[in-house]
Amino acid sequence: MTTFNSSIQSKQGLTSEQLMIVQQEMEAKAKKPLIAYLLWFFLGTLGAHRFYLGNTTLAVCMLLFGWLTLFIWPFVDVFFIGGRIRAINEQVETHAIAQVKSYN
Repeated sequence: MTTFNSSIQSKQGLTSEQLMIVQQEMEAKAKKPLIAYLLWFFLGTLGAHRFYLGNTTLAVCMLLFGWLTLFIWPFVDVFFIGGRIRAINEQVETHAIAQVKSYN
C-alpha cells in the first residue's frame, strides 16, 4: 500500500502531458501478467517465465537443473509471479516518472 501512495505522491506535480508520457512508457515496458502465467503454464519447467521477468540467472538454473526437481520448482514459482510483476512494474513506473521530471 505504501508503494501505491508513493506513486501517487510522485505523480502529483506532473502535467497531463507528462502523465501521458508516463502512461505510454508503462504500456510499452510493463510486464503483462497473462504472458507471464502463460509462459509458466506451457514452459514453466524450462524457466521461460523467469526469462520474461528478467531473472536470467534463476532461469538458466531452471533450464539446466529444473528436470531434477520435476515440477516442484515451477509449482512454487506460480505463487511468486504476481509479486514479481508488481515489483517490476513499480520500478518501470518510478523510472518513467523520474525521467519525465528530469526533462524539466
